Amino acid sequence: MAGEIFERKRRILFAQVLTATLLGMEVRPIQVEVDVSDGLPVFVMVGYASAQVKESQDRVRTALKNNGIALPPKRITVNFAPADIRKEGAGFDLPVAASLLTAAGILEPSCLQDVLVIGELSLNGDVHPVPGVLPCVIKARELGCRFCVIPYGNLREARLIRDMKVIGVKNLPDVINYLSHPESFEADDLPEEEDSPAEEVPDFQEICGQESARRAAEIAVAGFHNLLFIGPPGAGKTMISRRIPTIMPKLTFEESLELTKIYSIAGLLSEEHPLIRERPFRSPHHTSSAQALTGGGKVPRPGEISLAHRGVLFLDELPEFSRRALETLRQPLEDKVICLSRTAGTYIFPASFMLVAAMNPCKCGYFPDMNRCTCSPGEISQYLGRLSQPMLDRIDLCADIPAVDFMEMSRHTLQESSKVIRERVERVRERQQDRFAGRGILCNGEMNNKMIDEFCHPTDEAMRLLRSAFDRLRFSMRSYHRILRVARTIADLDDSSAISSTHIAEALSYRALDKKYWS
Repeated sequence: MAGEIFERKRRILFAQVLTATLLGMEVRPIQVEVDVSDGLPVFVMVGYASAQVKESQDRVRTALKNNGIALPPKRITVNFAPADIRKEGAGFDLPVAASLLTAAGILEPSCLQDVLVIGELSLNGDVHPVPGVLPCVIKARELGCRFCVIPYGNLREARLIRDMKVIGVKNLPDVINYLSHPESFEADDLPEEEDSPAEEVPDFQEICGQESARRAAEIAVAGFHNLLFIGPPGAGKTMISRRIPTIMPKLTFEESLELTKIYSIAGLLSEEHPLIRERPFRSPHHTSSAQALTGGGKVPRPGEISLAHRGVLFLDELPEFSRRALETLRQPLEDKVICLSRTAGTYIFPASFMLVAAMNPCKCGYFPDMNRCTCSPGEISQYLGRLSQPMLDRIDLCADIPAVDFMEMSRHTLQESSKVIRERVERVRERQQDRFAGRGILCNGEMNNKMIDEFCHPTDEAMRLLRSAFDRLRFSMRSYHRILRVARTIADLDDSSAISSTHIAEALSYRALDKKYWS
């Protein structure tokens, strides 16, 4: 059939179609223009295309040949406009093929008008999924496109945008058919997403004892504060940390869509279940580089801190991370975004994550129990010195986790479940949302200094206690503001509008602990 169509006498020598490329989290529209003219048979690609994009000429030519479509022996020029943006990835295969089919007269120019096309071609004409389809579909909706032609493997992902028509294609004949007759593609033909199989979820009920650590975790989640656990090996630091997502409020649809967009760009979405429904818990190994945490590459992709957006970034064995990797966290912990500068421009990724870290107090893990600790004072100081004071200042709560004794482990009494703790956390979060309505933040941990002055009002007795601790322990200004944020969250958990001395004392106990080790 394709061969018969190709025999049509009328020839169109120029065609163009809309596609898109990703620059960090930003989607830039790209026009793929194809010109077929007389001259020596040659296939030229211009417009700042990477080597990966230029390889598409061989994939497209072979895919067309294997589907009975031979390109004319003419000079073929493909331009990617605008030319000042570097084009990366294999998603340009399908728009190049669609433009060639139009320039060769197989498709009408009107078929490509106000249509966004993206996808990778195999040599036999099959269309493979590509990362970043969801933000491209969102961009197509903003541009007023009629519909999008995307790989069938990305269809569930693109269906999350309900008010944009998307057509999933499996091969080149599908492309020709649906571009010529888009009305033949019905939404009812799209596959329905099946429920994912139920998995066993960890629960706070399984933790023996450690009441102070459980309390610190609840406060941290309620106000979206950063948390550090310090204790000997086997005390339960990692066990508690991995259960923190189970007490966090469920994601709203807007948050789910925001996370799904990040994971789409990173190429980490499941084809069967693309919508991110649970808050992320990212636990990179301590050998991870600074680039792995922040994101990197010629065209940067999201790193671990962006993949942990709206969730938890867990750093186990915190002092074992490289100093450079840890110091890169300082700016995103304050600004809630990460800015990466490259020669091609500046890329901004979201990074509103909750940092949860765990560490031993010394190399052997048993300091300050000098009956078991085998480290010298110099070794202890060197181990703790791997964490800088500016980094410690950005941690809101520091909880000491002692070893669990035998009686506690053998008691077999059920502890408070994650469901009960989550209900308390959600009530506190609702209170904070009402407090910060229209201010662009959701939690106490995100308050700036001006908001702290407005919403954190300690009583006179509480202020005297805070002043005394400030003079004695010599807190920094950043620590002072973080103590007030934590005290505000503790007061919210007590349903108190005022910050009392009890709230300040508990908040100070989580700051005084780092002075115990880093005095």
